[in-house]
Amino acid sequence: MKYLLLTLACFPVFLLGQDRPGLFFREDFKETPAEIPIDQQHISNPDISLHLYGPGADVIKKSHHDTPADDPYYVWSGLCEGNWAVTLSHKSSNVDLSKQAKIRWRSKQSGYRSLHVILKDYNGNWLVSNPLDGKSKDWRIREINIADLTWMELDIENIIELQPVAQPDLSKIVEIGWTDLMRGGGSNACSRVDWIEVDGFPVYK
Repeated sequence: MKYLLLTLACFPVFLLGQDRPGLFFREDFKETPAEIPIDQQHISNPDISLHLYGPGADVIKKSHHDTPADDPYYVWSGLCEGNWAVTLSHKSSNVDLSKQAKIRWRSKQSGYRSLHVILKDYNGNWLVSNPLDGKSKDWRIREINIADLTWMELDIENIIELQPVAQPDLSKIVEIGWTDLMRGGGSNACSRVDWIEVDGFPVYK
């Protein structure tokens, strides 16, 4: 049985905790000028570490444009000359994604690009989900139920899907991220992520 400890007027109060997980982390990249490649200095959450993978990783861009006025500060794959992936990890906790966990992100894809969730588990195994978020003419927010996803092994060096994984262990995930499993093709064939949120139970390191 889980309990939440709240402090009210300096007195500890125990409440029966719900089974649904809360927000594990959110990352909304810093509002700084566009730069190649994106790196740790562009991460706004001090508890989060950035990781880049694949032959196209060296030109993953932290992008932004002066127009339109509401253009976000986002991660862009358009210049990648090979497959690429971006992941985030929490500096003090892993996360249990096996119990009603969710991911939300704001993204915009073009061409035939479609985002997949990727995960690294505690044993160093990599997973890539079924495609989730395809072409859109404008930014949109998607909420993803982790329990609804199907998975394949991921070759993290080349960012290529391998064999199906029927029932992966998601109880201790180390890194969470995204890829479209394709190289970039400029503005007409690319993926963009503005921010990401993850709901899950912390598993302290």
